[in-house]
This record gives sequence, structure tokens and C-alpha cells, in this order.
Amino acid sequence: MADNFNFELVSPERLLLSEKVSEVVIPATEGEMTVMAHHAPTMTTIKPGVVSVKLASGQVTKYVVFGGFADIVPSGCTLLAESAVALSDLNRETLTKRIEAARAELNAVEGHEHKTRLEQYLAELTHLNGVLIPA
Repeated sequence: MADNFNFELVSPERLLLSEKVSEVVIPATEGEMTVMAHHAPTMTTIKPGVVSVKLASGQVTKYVVFGGFADIVPSGCTLLAESAVALSDLNRETLTKRIEAARAELNAVEGHEHKTRLEQYLAELTHLNGVLIPA
């Protein structure tokens, strides 16, 4: 049986989860990443995606995050999300509003580097919209 470790999912609005868990899968910018107890110390940025949390009880809960970063140490993981919501609370209207806001910001931006980041963010949101909330 896997060892448990402390996991916290925090957004600017609130603490979404603070539990002992056996495994967390996070959408790191460089690819999906599984975190378990005794993980090597790592800091990574997070892209919009799903965080899958396996609680010590064995129950799996899922959250959607919209960017941020994770701080991983051998004894735990803290994910500081720009924004996050339980997957069960997500709806098409919420994602559509985020996509429209990103498009509006993209149309107004002039710097190439910022424009590239916004295009990537918009692509990730659009992908989430198609995967999480099928037509």
C-alpha cells in the first residue's frame, strides 16, 4: 500500500482541499505528472486541466484548475491555482465565459510573447471545453 502525504489545493478564493492522500495527478505545463509520497522536491507551473486526487480512503475526487503552480516536497504537495473548481461544479457556461474573456484579451494584446501565451491558454481552455463537457 502506498504511503500517504499532505496535499493542499488552494485558489485565491478559498482552500478547496487539505487532506492526506496517496496520489495526485496534476496537469503540469510540461505534461501530466503523478505525485506520490517521498517525491523529489519539484516546482512546476500548472496549465488548465484536471487534478485527480486519490484520498487516503481510496476515494478519488477531481478538480479543474485554470493555471497556477505546484510546490512538491517529499512530505507533501501544495497546488496554488489561479482559479479552481470541483469538476462536479463545472458547467459549459463557466468555461464559455473563460474562453470569451481569453479571446477578448487576445484580440487586444499587441506583444508577441504575451499573445503566444494567450493563444496557448485559449487552446487549453477550448480542449477542456470539448473533453469535460461534451456537446
